[in-house]
Amino acid sequence: MRIPTPHRIAAALRRLAKNRRGNVAVEFGLGAPVLFLIIFGVIELGYALWLQNALDESVAAAARCASISSTACTGPGVTTYAASQSGAPVGASAFTYSCRSTDPCANKTVTCGCQVTASYSMGLAIPWTNLSVNLSSQSCYVPPPKNFCPAA
Repeated sequence: MRIPTPHRIAAALRRLAKNRRGNVAVEFGLGAPVLFLIIFGVIELGYALWLQNALDESVAAAARCASISSTACTGPGVTTYAASQSGAPVGASAFTYSCRSTDPCANKTVTCGCQVTASYSMGLAIPWTNLSVNLSSQSCYVPPPKNFCPAA
């Protein structure tokens, strides 16, 4: 058995430093977490923006529907109508409907007319993180003259 001398150790380290096999795998292993974090972050950001747009459009459609007293939006149908207009996996429980104090609805807390609000908490599927985003939207339409917001 040979005893390692400083000269032999230095020669072995030089041979090891010249060996480039597996270099790409090590570099990929160091850079992959950052790459995946950015890719999944951009995908989730796009999904959050799409979901925010869906909430904006659905509350606007439901508030307008309630203000013109459409039969599709009477009673508890306002929040159900809003959920059906969203096109996103958001249930009717994420929406609330309010009206003016002069209207025949139960939740008389606004002064602007028929108001629909939405609030949705979205968990982000980004690797190595545990983040969530709270999305919200609100829209209010004044009913035409001699019309009221429907009862909720």
